[in-house]
Amino acid sequence: MTSPSTITMFGADWCRDCTRTKRLLDELGVSYTYVDLVADPAAADVARDISGRTSIPVVVYPDASHHVVPLNADVESKLRELSLI
Repeated sequence: MTSPSTITMFGADWCRDCTRTKRLLDELGVSYTYVDLVADPAAADVARDISGRTSIPVVVYPDASHHVVPLNADVESKLRELSLI
């Protein structure tokens, strides 16, 4: 489900933190794959396997690191580190 060259975000439309993180990625013009956990409930198991938690959003980066419920500043810092913005 995740590709080493893309960002993958696991989230749901009812989740305010997911909406905020998705908006940030869109505003920064970053390419990512969005996995809607409402449309694909089984993907919640994948997100939990990655993060070890049930909190969303889970943002997985190309270097296989991830954030769970990240602050915008944390996402921006990671994207800069990976030279994606």
